Amino acid sequence: MKRSVKGRKGKKGKKAQEGPARYEIRLGGSGGQGIITAARVFAEAISEHTQKYVCQSQSYGPEARGGASKAEIVISDEPIDYPKATKPDLLLAMNQAACDAYFSDVKPEGVLVVDSSLVEQIPTSRSIGIPFTEIARKEVGRELAANMVALGALTYLTKVVSAQGVEKTLLAKVPKGTIDMNRKAFRAGINAVKKLGPLDLPKHRETEEEL
Repeated sequence: MKRSVKGRKGKKGKKAQEGPARYEIRLGGSGGQGIITAARVFAEAISEHTQKYVCQSQSYGPEARGGASKAEIVISDEPIDYPKATKPDLLLAMNQAACDAYFSDVKPEGVLVVDSSLVEQIPTSRSIGIPFTEIARKEVGRELAANMVALGALTYLTKVVSAQGVEKTLLAKVPKGTIDMNRKAFRAGINAVKKLGPLDLPKHRETEEEL
């Protein structure tokens, strides 16, 4: 039986559980970049294809910092006591505004993943740049598929759930006429990470003192 919890609210004022059992992801971008769709697919795949607990949430418009929209996924081996990402282990920024708005929340040992097509100022060496938008345009033929390219990269980087599981969930949710396009975009994201080779990131990001 799957042990998943979606959208359960924690008690007001209660701190999020800490420890290796909890993993937090935040996706940031503009309203038209499809980050909420990508987050929902990823969370649903975790629920369907793993034994982990998962919560997914989003905010946009006035609720989102600096005008950037965000979607969050909290994954845990134990029941989730607070469904928001307070200190993300991984931030995926689809544009510069999201990178600027949300990077300060990332854990010192966390990782920043950016769409290098749109993000030029990267505040840490603990970062991975993948040109999601460019890949979507050149390999898929539609820039709007950049979110599915990012989903493929996220799946391969985190290895929380199998790529086969995420693809199955994805293709069950998209309109029939877009199945081939979404599959191609998702797999392009996976291949983009594979091409990077072994990732040798610093153990911690630089502090202001180190800079």
